[in-house]
Amino acid sequence: MKNRLRKSLLLLSSLLTLSAGLLVVAWPLWPALATTELRPALPVSGGPALPIQPGPEKPQVEVVFVLDSTSSMSGLIDAAKQNIWSIATTLASAQPEPEFRLGLVTFRDKGDRYITRVKDLTQDIDQLYLSLMETRAEGGGDMPEHVNQALYDAVHNVSWSQNPEAYQVIFLVGDAPAHMDYDDDVPFTETLKVAQSKGIVVNAIQAGQQSVTREQFQQIAALSQGEFFQVSQSGDSVAIHTPYDTSIAELSAQLDQARLYYGDAEKKARQKEKIAASDKLSEEASVVARVRRALYNATTAGGSNYANEQELLEDLERGKVALADVPEAELPEPFQALSPAQRADKVAELSAKRQSLKAELESLSRQRSDFIREQLEDASADLSLEAKIFAALKSQSGEKGLHLDTLVY
Repeated sequence: MKNRLRKSLLLLSSLLTLSAGLLVVAWPLWPALATTELRPALPVSGGPALPIQPGPEKPQVEVVFVLDSTSSMSGLIDAAKQNIWSIATTLASAQPEPEFRLGLVTFRDKGDRYITRVKDLTQDIDQLYLSLMETRAEGGGDMPEHVNQALYDAVHNVSWSQNPEAYQVIFLVGDAPAHMDYDDDVPFTETLKVAQSKGIVVNAIQAGQQSVTREQFQQIAALSQGEFFQVSQSGDSVAIHTPYDTSIAELSAQLDQARLYYGDAEKKARQKEKIAASDKLSEEASVVARVRRALYNATTAGGSNYANEQELLEDLERGKVALADVPEAELPEPFQALSPAQRADKVAELSAKRQSLKAELESLSRQRSDFIREQLEDASADLSLEAKIFAALKSQSGEKGLHLDTLVY
């Protein structure tokens, strides 16, 4: 009995000694261990998708173009159709990477087919570009135009964010001054006071050489801490054709066709509108515009324009959804008749194909950039509409902590 008791006491003593030793070793690590979060394991195939942790908030950039669409502006409207994608890609390449939206106000005058048309701020640049494509230079004939109403709509009838840190800017582009003789009008001087109170900068770009327009546009820019520029009536847009353009445009069309949308009937109806818009762009836009769109879509910001809402492969890749969680009726039609294993195989096949297309597009884009860099050495690129816009964007966004490197053609 005594021997058993002695052995038990010896065992207990050994355990106490060992525990004390472990405590001495572990004590320095305790603060780190106590504050370390346990991270859940990644879901197995078919399991629920993990919620994406929000990253740091991106800076916001909101740009509205206010464009005179009367007959005398036909050349400059064509230039705008060419360079809107360059501006978008340049903004998407800013550091730190911003979240940005573009809007459009086209205007004419009383007695024309319309006075103003407003396309609200959006990340869906395809839809905005379609509005620009459908803009025809018509009407006008007399010198003043309804600049007052256009600026009023741009300031009051566009969904500007309420973020005081956002870079918010309007580019007024036209060749005629404002009518200042309409009794039911709000003069631009009053509108610009509201713009300034909201932190919206207004830049004025004059097409042509009319002195009365120059004086008024200079006043508009000065009243809103903006900049004034002049361009030729054609806009002097730089549209360099390269040996890589056709291939890039074709790859872009293939990527458009590779999208797979899912969701209920209402979402699928909106997705059909997105597909119709990109199809129209492929059919009607110039090769240069299609190439520049492809470059924009390849950026992180451009991904929302490319995929829009509830694109299956994008959402699977980002962990927004698990394939097994999508109801069969909400799957893309080609997936509905497949077994779960066949669906997984199809996703893997289509994802690999898309990555291959993107890699080929990236390679051609680099070669195109090198080609353009050589061509621009002999071009008067600084006189173009897009170069003037870029100069203002670079200077003004820099005050908000954004850095724009070069204009992407």
